Amino acid sequence: MFSPVSILVVTALSSILSILVLISLLSHAIAGVPRWLWANVLAIVSLVLFSVQSITPAWLGVVVANQLLAATILLIYEGCNEFFDVPMRPAQCWTGWIMWLGVMAGIAYFTYVAPDAHVRVVIVSAFHAACCLAIAGRVLIERPKERPRYNYLFVAGAAALGALGHTIRGAIYVVKPPAQAALLQPGPMQITFLALGILVLPSLCIGLVMMAHDRLAQRLERLARFDDLTGALSRKALLAAAAGRLARATQTGTREYVAVVDVDHFKTVNDRYGHAAGDEVLRHFASIVQARIRDHDAFGRIGGEEFCLFCTAARIDDVTALVERLRETVEATPCGVPGGVLHYTFSAGIAAWDGREPLASLMARADGLLYAAKIAGRNRVKAPAADALA
Repeated sequence: MFSPVSILVVTALSSILSILVLISLLSHAIAGVPRWLWANVLAIVSLVLFSVQSITPAWLGVVVANQLLAATILLIYEGCNEFFDVPMRPAQCWTGWIMWLGVMAGIAYFTYVAPDAHVRVVIVSAFHAACCLAIAGRVLIERPKERPRYNYLFVAGAAALGALGHTIRGAIYVVKPPAQAALLQPGPMQITFLALGILVLPSLCIGLVMMAHDRLAQRLERLARFDDLTGALSRKALLAAAAGRLARATQTGTREYVAVVDVDHFKTVNDRYGHAAGDEVLRHFASIVQARIRDHDAFGRIGGEEFCLFCTAARIDDVTALVERLRETVEATPCGVPGGVLHYTFSAGIAAWDGREPLASLMARADGLLYAAKIAGRNRVKAPAADALA
């Protein structure tokens, strides 16, 4: 049978492993990770103090040890708030620590003024149960719905298990306290709840690491899918989306159109104002387009200052009108650049898919019309006449 000290040692070792993994994640600047790291540091110190409780003064082995462990679970909760970017008012940020001070006052009172180990257990268990329940609720509410569920449900489940264990423990000490009062005194009750602790804290830390890795995976997926500068679809993602649109159009009979867009005189912008200004122009242009197209349209950057917009419409005139509105908006909306503001324009060529041709051919036809728009003087949209598509 495990002794209480051996259980505490194993739990501390698991926290050390969590620290090593969390340290490796610090360079990725994932919100919440620093707090989770410090939570494990405090957990180790707390568990060490608990393990030597029999040979240390009560203020160290009881008061400080319990407070550090309480701070551990509170830091985990605050780390979850940071991880999910939950806005907190100043009063809300201090609520947990005010409760933590209340726990410290209660432990000190029932250690020195009116010694009662059973009441101390009830106070500590109530605090831990509340924090664990808050962690479970936060993770379940804020879990990204588009991400795999397992990592988040694992954390919520571990926290819920901790809340249940502490609730039962506190209730037992209220209704019928066991004979064993000291933490390190061997007995079924102590071993059971220490074993629950060895399961919950490491499981919670493992789950937090899994959530952090999921955040890294999400970033990598975004980098692969979206252009880092403009937020538009990357070339690869855009072409994949376009191929899917054409395949669906074959089945549904809808009409697909593509507009190939190029920012006018972009090389001059870079040469005259610098590449930082050029980057601002691209971001500015992409933000205008993304704010004005429909959710089911596909807009992406295919290279340099060239973009593509794929649309579903009944007539090419509708697509031409949309791109014309975008052109007018861009022309009328100056872009702030280092040193002032910059007016710029774009040219575009629009082509309609004939229902049979490859995607490359469709884009080549739109590119040819873009070239015609540039030859004609730029800052214009070229599209085939509607009757030519009939």
